[in-house]
Amino acid sequence: MSFEDAIASRGLEPLARSASRVLQLNLTRRCNLACHHCHVESSPRRTEAMDASVIERALALLERSPGIDSVDLTGGAPELHPVFRELVRAARASGRRVIDRCNLVILDEPGHEDLAGFLASNRVEVVASLPCYESENVDPQRGRGVFARSIAALQRLNALGYGRPGSGLVLDLVHNPTGAFLPSAQAELERSYKRELGQRHGIEFDRLLTLTNMPIRRYAEWLARRGELAAYQALLVNHFNPAAVPGLMCRTTVSVDWRGELFDCDFNQALDLPCGGKRRTIFAIGSLDELDGEPIATGEHCFGCTAGAGSSCYGALAP
Repeated sequence: MSFEDAIASRGLEPLARSASRVLQLNLTRRCNLACHHCHVESSPRRTEAMDASVIERALALLERSPGIDSVDLTGGAPELHPVFRELVRAARASGRRVIDRCNLVILDEPGHEDLAGFLASNRVEVVASLPCYESENVDPQRGRGVFARSIAALQRLNALGYGRPGSGLVLDLVHNPTGAFLPSAQAELERSYKRELGQRHGIEFDRLLTLTNMPIRRYAEWLARRGELAAYQALLVNHFNPAAVPGLMCRTTVSVDWRGELFDCDFNQALDLPCGGKRRTIFAIGSLDELDGEPIATGEHCFGCTAGAGSSCYGALAP
């Protein structure tokens, strides 16, 4: 069954964009990690990065798009972009909420020792990857020693006020499964994370966001090598949940790649499926509002966002 057929069989309308609320900029494919589940196949060897003209245009469109309330910075490791800090300052000066999708270990890389303080002083929300609270489930996916470095980074963020009640400095964690299965219930998993991280490491955070691994690019190759790709794809299809469809992030997010091309989400960006099936860059539109109402490009990977409780960059979507 195709994703379009699944939608139609439940009496739902084909996916279309609503009012855009989030501008998500994928600043660079470069990363200091090379996680096996990464849908954009980032690594230290990647060199693609958004140039100054694209960033300037994105900021100009932000001024012309009052409905956008959040600027979501991702990658790769977005902090490795040479003008990351200037972009953060400009986006914050526009009054927008700014989200940094952080792998945590960037905070102790040479040259980035003051990054945590910079994020705090600019009141940037940190959405940090931590697949599990056990090292044996993190290091095989993200790299040797990454768990210990992540814990140290979280403790450093806590010391600055992140995740502490009343600080206003938001620290959310992202869980993605370490195998070919769906995430556990978000609320239950959050309680486990808070208990284990608190008791073992004295760590506090705001919310846990569950994210289903997408069977595309590097993760699909990993599944195929293990002989699990077909079964995982079937798992997603068989757990299609129509209640997750209304909250899909592609309805309200504009995703921009390093070249300035427009996509409905970061997963479509990885698969090179442009907004509405029409290849355009941010230089071809006068406002992000122009995308409102356009059809959303879909594919079999969309079952990943609608399986079980649903999945998005902002967590589960349905009970």
